[in-house]
Amino acid sequence: MDVNVVEQANNLMRILAIIIFLGIVLTKISKRINIPDVVLYIAAGIIVGPAVLNIIDFSEFGVINQVILAFGAAYILFDGGREIAINVLNEVKVTIGLLATVGVLISTVVTGFFAWQIFHIDFIYALLLGAVIASTDPSVLVPLFKRMNISPKLKQTIIAESAFNDAAGAIITFAIVGIAAGGSFSVGGSLLDLLKTAGGGILVGAIVGYIGNRLVCEGKFGVCRGFTAEMAIAAVLGAYVISDLIGVSGFMAAFTVGMVSGNKSIFKLSAMEGSDEAHEQFKDVTISLVRMLIFMLLGVQMNLEIISQYWGESLIVILAFVFLARPISVLLTVPFDRKAKWNIREIAYLCWTRETGVIPAALAGMLITMKIPNAELISAVTSMAIIITLTFQASTAKYLAKVLKLEVKPKIKVQ
Repeated sequence: MDVNVVEQANNLMRILAIIIFLGIVLTKISKRINIPDVVLYIAAGIIVGPAVLNIIDFSEFGVINQVILAFGAAYILFDGGREIAINVLNEVKVTIGLLATVGVLISTVVTGFFAWQIFHIDFIYALLLGAVIASTDPSVLVPLFKRMNISPKLKQTIIAESAFNDAAGAIITFAIVGIAAGGSFSVGGSLLDLLKTAGGGILVGAIVGYIGNRLVCEGKFGVCRGFTAEMAIAAVLGAYVISDLIGVSGFMAAFTVGMVSGNKSIFKLSAMEGSDEAHEQFKDVTISLVRMLIFMLLGVQMNLEIISQYWGESLIVILAFVFLARPISVLLTVPFDRKAKWNIREIAYLCWTRETGVIPAALAGMLITMKIPNAELISAVTSMAIIITLTFQASTAKYLAKVLKLEVKPKIKVQ
């Protein structure tokens, strides 16, 4: 065997051991000091990464980094999908549709305008910056709101939006890249791409999710009973890969697999006794591990030199992003959903809830790889947006729900 391969494998195992151990310690600390664990993961990644102590350097593991990002985000979305009750989702489908499409576009334009004025870059690249950070982060929002006792309508709107707006954010980002490269923009064509990407992902996820659950449930087709957790991972991976091959949203597909899994009764699927409980324990451990990996590696790979160069201007853009772009996006979309009957307190809460995370980070990384002009600047602003929104918005989500009197008594979940 190649000596270099053995050395790389040993180095990778050393890195994983350090990350998991630090993750365990930081998770315990976060519960004591009431700061979101992901903020501590990012900070630890910066400290142990090349920028400070240089204990961990992940630059030679590009493929593995991409696998962690893609699978981690997909599996977290699967977990979010399991939390969605289809009957509740039906009540707020207009809100989710508007926030995940029109809302993302509004946020892109508002943030892009401020970036254009402050950084004095071409407007097309300012719009690109706005598009990259426009989508919210399921890897933070799903675990955060699973633990919060707010109304199912509000909770599931926030979780579902974080899944659906990833597709819109990515489509707008690459549409702008195409325009910057000399292409043309078509509203109709972009809407068609969005419908194809999101709708295709839903279709793939529904088919794969149904087949996977049918194989592990009671009945004559349940030939894989007893392997619910293993089948879930296979279904998530399979749905993601199939979606990628045919050019639709793998993240949407993973989310839909979770929705099928969490709504078995609607699909007339009967789980084997005890299988869901065992799956839940396995899933919680897996989610914990992938979150440690995603956010600590994000910290390891942050470019502090670029951040220090543009921190002042970036801060102004991010403040406009949080206090103007998101509220405007919500106020111009959510009130139009009369069926959902949103009250002013719920609308105010939606204005504040828009944490940035792994998908914007991945998009920023892709722009650097593609050598897009101003990609380093976009990456710097994205990194700061992640740190600021996770530190201030995620950490205050529970407190704000209490202030706005949105907390409800927990109910026993019936599968």
